[in-house]
Formats: sequence, structure tokens, C-alpha cells
Amino acid sequence: MASQTGPTPSDTPKPMRLLFVCMGNICRSPLAEGIFAHLARHRGVSHLFEVDSCGTGDWHAGELSDPRARDIARSRGITLAHRARVLDPRTDFERFHLLLAMDRRNLAHLLRHNAPTGRTRLLRSYEGDLAEADAEVPDPYSGSSRDFELVCDMLHRSCTALLDTLSPPTGPKAPGTPARTT
Repeated sequence: MASQTGPTPSDTPKPMRLLFVCMGNICRSPLAEGIFAHLARHRGVSHLFEVDSCGTGDWHAGELSDPRARDIARSRGITLAHRARVLDPRTDFERFHLLLAMDRRNLAHLLRHNAPTGRTRLLRSYEGDLAEADAEVPDPYSGSSRDFELVCDMLHRSCTALLDTLSPPTGPKAPGTPARTT
């Protein structure tokens, strides 16, 4: 009998499924999705995760991300190819292990539609002891390119903290990862 090399299907862990949620799914949540996937890929753990994003409203369903979000992501080596979609409580709450809201309005929307409370959080809650006022990712939609840059930096910190929680680093940090201070 030939010996088997590599993991068997039953040895392969099932990916943890993460859903990033904002209002229109063209700014914050697709950026978070792209940043998290990028960080996981650079850490060598992308096989452990499936990531997606959606919006609570249907204004932009089917559209690409805001051009300013795509530009800032591209400048950091991240491609946003996601098309906006609307939250589907019937399937999303069952399919995803974690539902990550960008702000309290998004969180309230999820909970109002019976999202499982133990798996539904503000994304920035993974950053530790943030002041109450700092717990949200502000919506840059009506702002400038600089606002998108600031949100991208914030999302990078949040997604790094989330990834550190779900899959602690064992080697060098991903390129462009800011040093963590305590």
C-alpha cells in the first residue's frame, strides 16, 4: 500500500467565514474584505479564511467599489474586484462564522434582523481598549480621498488585530504592517 502524503480531506480545517458589513458595500466593507484577505495571504494563512462583504442597503448593489476605495487599495497592493451586494439574513447569518459591522448603525441593523449576538461585533472591537467614540469606522463616502486613506489605515489596524486574534502570527509581519504598541 502506498503511503499518503499531505493532509487527508478530513485533516484539512474548514475555513472560518467572515462577513464585513457596512451601509452600501462600496467603501468600508470591501476595503476591510480586501485588507483582511491581503494580510492573511501574506501571513500564509489565507486557506483558513473565506471573506466577503455586504451592505445593509441596496443603493449600490451590483456596482464596483467606490473609485477612491479602489485607488487607495491599489496603492497598497490590494485589488478590490468585489461587486456590492445586500445582506441576506436568511443565508448570511447561517453561512458566516463572524459578522463584522463597521459602525453601530450597521450593528443595530444586523441585530434587528436576528443576527446571532455571539458572532456579531463591531470590527474595531478587536483593537482592544478603544474609547467608546473610537469604536466605529467612519463612512468616508461623502469625504475626500484623504478620508479614504484614514479609513484604510484604520481598517488595516482592525484587520491586523482580527487576524492576530484568529490566527496569531508565528513569523515576520506582513509588508506594510505598522508596529504594534502597547
